[in-house]
Amino acid sequence: MEILWRDLKYGIRTLARSPGFTAIALLTLALGIGANTAIFSVVHSVLLAPLPYHEPGQLVIVWEKIPPGRSISPSYPDVQDWQRDAHSFQAITALTTRSFDLTSPGAPAHLDGWMISAAFLKTLGVTPVLGREFSPDEDRPGGAHVVMISERLWKERFSGNKDAIGKAMALDGASYTVVGVFPPGVNLGGTLDLCTPVGQADPLVIADRRTHAFVAIARMKPGTTIAQAQADMSAVQKKLGELYPAFDHGMGAEVVSLKKVLVGDVSGTLLMLLGAVGFVLLIACANVASLLLARAAGREKEFAVRAALGASRARIVGQMVMESVLLALAGGGLGLVLAWLGVKPVLAAVPGEVPRAGTSGVNLAVLLFTLGTSVLVGIVFGLLPARKLWRGNRQPSLQQGGRGFTREHHRTQRSFVIIQTALTMVLLVCAGLLLRTLMQLSSANPGFETRDLISFKVGLSPELSRTPQTMRRAYQDMITRLDAIPGVRSADLTNLLPLSGVDNGVPFWVGPTAPSSIAETPRALLYWAGPDYFRTMGIPLLRGRVFTPADNLQSEQVGIIDSTMADKYFAGQDPLGKSFTLARVGSFRVVGVVGHVKHWSLGNQWPYERVQLYTPFYQLSDQWLTVMHPLTTIVVRTPLTPASLMPALKAAVYGSGDEQPIYDVRTMQDRAATSMGPQRFPMVLLGIFAALALVLASVGIYGLLAYLVQQRTREVGIRMALGAQPADVFRMMIGQGLKMTLTGIVIGVAASLVLTRAFSSFSQLLYGVRANDPLTMLLASLLLTITAVMACYIPAHRATQVTPTAALRQE
Repeated sequence: MEILWRDLKYGIRTLARSPGFTAIALLTLALGIGANTAIFSVVHSVLLAPLPYHEPGQLVIVWEKIPPGRSISPSYPDVQDWQRDAHSFQAITALTTRSFDLTSPGAPAHLDGWMISAAFLKTLGVTPVLGREFSPDEDRPGGAHVVMISERLWKERFSGNKDAIGKAMALDGASYTVVGVFPPGVNLGGTLDLCTPVGQADPLVIADRRTHAFVAIARMKPGTTIAQAQADMSAVQKKLGELYPAFDHGMGAEVVSLKKVLVGDVSGTLLMLLGAVGFVLLIACANVASLLLARAAGREKEFAVRAALGASRARIVGQMVMESVLLALAGGGLGLVLAWLGVKPVLAAVPGEVPRAGTSGVNLAVLLFTLGTSVLVGIVFGLLPARKLWRGNRQPSLQQGGRGFTREHHRTQRSFVIIQTALTMVLLVCAGLLLRTLMQLSSANPGFETRDLISFKVGLSPELSRTPQTMRRAYQDMITRLDAIPGVRSADLTNLLPLSGVDNGVPFWVGPTAPSSIAETPRALLYWAGPDYFRTMGIPLLRGRVFTPADNLQSEQVGIIDSTMADKYFAGQDPLGKSFTLARVGSFRVVGVVGHVKHWSLGNQWPYERVQLYTPFYQLSDQWLTVMHPLTTIVVRTPLTPASLMPALKAAVYGSGDEQPIYDVRTMQDRAATSMGPQRFPMVLLGIFAALALVLASVGIYGLLAYLVQQRTREVGIRMALGAQPADVFRMMIGQGLKMTLTGIVIGVAASLVLTRAFSSFSQLLYGVRANDPLTMLLASLLLTITAVMACYIPAHRATQVTPTAALRQE
């Protein structure tokens, strides 16, 4: 222990005597370890840590499957049958998303929430912060209007008082009684403000097996595996297919871990970024190891003298390792601070909702990761120069001033520089491919004109949403007032907005004969649109006509199809005058064909392409209008900005009632940019990592050449004495740097070709550019080469200033 303490004090004194070296090494390590720690913090909280529920491994989600193996949400009657017939689960609960318009207490606001089954929280294994969850008597048609609210809403609307239980809230014109406050950890994606009983949903939604709009969460019995639950559910679903052939025949079931579902969308990207930031750490380690090698070479005479005075090699090696571990621990501590500051910016850049992102931060697991990384890094790059010392012959060091194993030393340093260059090349190529992807996405045609287009939603006041007739009149009057605003070119409404990511797939068929089962029925994206919707959106009309105000409940049901449906179902025919049928809605005569729009995002389509159908908004039946009106979105074409339009927009909306919250106000260009989030997020971080790697690699090249100039002063002086010109020396030094750089570039290009294709989480992000894109490879190579030349310039120029006299004087 005494020896360890002495080595510790000696290491601190030694590092303090070289403040320049210590500062550079600390900063290099802090950047590498800090970046790794920040990304690991997010990866740990999202992917590695268990869900914040009791026995989270028992929680699963059950989907229905239709040919050819597509997963869809189950219907509520099917979930009820699962609750009765499945034997592998302790409980099965259902939920569906639902928005609410709050008018009291407090100012009117739009709230997002769920409709959930009774005992939903019990199934998850959590308890309410206050009050209770719903009872079976409340979770049924005609049950008492009760609501559970979020902790945020409890504090905001009721000041966090315990007497909030039993208080009333006005939601969608009806009075609801607060019965509980659910904990903040209940997050399955999206915003959650409040919950109401799912059994009180509209009969159109919960009473029909053709309405697939629910999520079924189940808790398996202890000891049950997912494979056993899958076999059980397959048998149950087969029985339902026999009982209800028109609805469930051919319908399968799929049991998936809840955690896998929650993190599936981000796991690939996060693991890819963890690998990329590992490259940065490797580059930082190579850089510090190179610095330590250079420093050890300069101390060879010191080590030789100490050995001659009786110090053992093990003692000297131990002190060198202690120095490197101290350096790594200090760098890790500084990196931990950088990680603590960097986690929030990383999460802010993540597109969409990241499950459990709120728990990301510096915790025990992160501390252990940083400590382990620091110690491992310190030992590894401390042993490298120690290995040279252990194997080296000390006698030449005493005789020649420390040049005993210079050639091998140089080879090792060159290897480090080549490794740094190759890793940097990989990061540059990956960032470049994603940058080119964003450029391709920015110029992609979404099928409509995104410029000068604003969308928003309105929560109708209780007075106006009382009957379907008052709703229709309210929307018509609102559109008329919006059209009258100076600067507004046109306005209209729809239930489904492109680039929103909202799924509204409905079963349909062409011709008079319906398929034998819903599972075998094709599905289309259905847009209910106003008469001026296509002109407002800038969707081109290819054939026929668009909707008119005359297309209402009193007229024939008509529809418009997109070009994809025309090509697929009416190839070689004139689709005008033909008809299609929507399940539960009726038949529609085709009166027009419009262009196909990109609905899911600019880059990534749904795994299977869906055709798009349009029907007149004002032909919505009374029943469906009541269900669909919370989804209604208004689009306005205007060159005005949302900020400048907002006063007039509020006046137009409040003209029919001041209890109508306006929300989700966004430009379509903003929505288009958001749809590129899956590509932009990794591109930004990979770009930062690549820039950091480029700086570190440049420092490595500069440091090696500077060291070579110092070591070869005598050789350069002799060359100058024999007639070599400064330009010759300059080219020689630049050539050495470029040789290492080009070797690293070649290795990096080869590695990039393998990695960008091998990792599907990366290749799936690309759009309009191949993984082996030659332009990206060329530009990355040029950037790295130019940076290397700049790093080589100062040491090369310094070499030209060496004179024979100075070289001899140094000897």
